[in-house]
Amino acid sequence: MISNIIHKTLWFIGLILLQVLILNHIHILGIATPFLYIYFIIKQPSGTSRNALMLLGFLMGIVIDIFSNTPGMNAAASVALAFIRPTYLRLFTPRDLLDSITPSLKSMGLGSYFKYIVACVFTQLFILLTIEFFSFTTIWMLLFRIVACSILTIACIMAVEGIRK
Repeated sequence: MISNIIHKTLWFIGLILLQVLILNHIHILGIATPFLYIYFIIKQPSGTSRNALMLLGFLMGIVIDIFSNTPGMNAAASVALAFIRPTYLRLFTPRDLLDSITPSLKSMGLGSYFKYIVACVFTQLFILLTIEFFSFTTIWMLLFRIVACSILTIACIMAVEGIRK
């Protein structure tokens, strides 16, 4: 129990530090930035209550916002992802595993896990980048940036998932 809390706390701190110190400064072609901190919300067990998940999402998002000088954008997107994540988990997880699953390649299988990751990442980045752009005058640039950031983030998440096996 205590080791599990320490493990999650270290992942929380590690992903925040990785995001604000390294990943926020990576801009491939000035467009794509990986948002790996989403991985923490995505990996929470299915038994985690929605309120606890939203609180964790808010804490992670607000800490990233403080260090990135983005007033509430990451917090809003993270809370929205935490709110909708149980729905995605029910949608993409086999019914017999839904009660006690920690989403991973091993527990869900490649197809289901990949669909789950794509849905979560796309939701998070759609909300985050729409708030950041705050305009639909350059909608093609917004959509291109959402797709580019999503592809990069999904690649990073799958790499971390492959390493964690």
